[in-house]
Amino acid sequence: MKKKHIALTLGMVCIILTMAICVQMNTIQKANSTVVGTLSENGLRDEVLKWKEKYDAIANQLGEEEKNLKNIREKSTQNDSTSTEKEEQITLNNCLLGLTKVEGTGIEMVISDDPNAAKSLDDIAKHIVHDADLRAIVNALKNAGAEAISINGQRIVNTTAITCIGNVIKINDERVTSPFTIKAIGYPESLIAVDMAGSYNDFLREWGIVIEIKKSNKVEIPKYTGAISAKYMTEKDR
Repeated sequence: MKKKHIALTLGMVCIILTMAICVQMNTIQKANSTVVGTLSENGLRDEVLKWKEKYDAIANQLGEEEKNLKNIREKSTQNDSTSTEKEEQITLNNCLLGLTKVEGTGIEMVISDDPNAAKSLDDIAKHIVHDADLRAIVNALKNAGAEAISINGQRIVNTTAITCIGNVIKINDERVTSPFTIKAIGYPESLIAVDMAGSYNDFLREWGIVIEIKKSNKVEIPKYTGAISAKYMTEKDR
């Protein structure tokens, strides 16, 4: 009887020790997961900060080089009417290419998703602004004589891509969301005609898309901050 009592006692002790070990191991695993997660987050944060520092340094360097180039051009065109004309042409070309910040008369348009889209019995996709809608409006503005266009601060240039990836619209590979503020520089009367009856804007309004448009004497459009490159074309020898 005494041996049986001892065996039961030892059995209980073993069970308690096993449970304690399991609890301890579980606690250690959770702690390790927390530490690994924290280290991972810290690592990603450090990596993002490093890339931001590199980007800021390159942006500052580019700004300085642009200033130096401008100074060189100004010095080279002093007392030289031909060079001055060429400098003016270069400046104009940079404006048209989107490489400089510009301002002038034009329009400002704000386009927003249908505020009642969630309540609609129709396909909800018909009540939100898509990349194709933005492309159609940009093309309409270009046809109306717009000299410069931007959407949510993204300058539209010849190489600009307006695409949709899932539920995200990208312009110049940057994410943009509703509401979309479209600015265009040009003759205001011609530009605002894109909002006339029967226009693409009217088509969007039929699906509840909210569009506000106004003329402005001072529209400011930022410069294109990406890199302009050509993969397939080269200059043809004269």
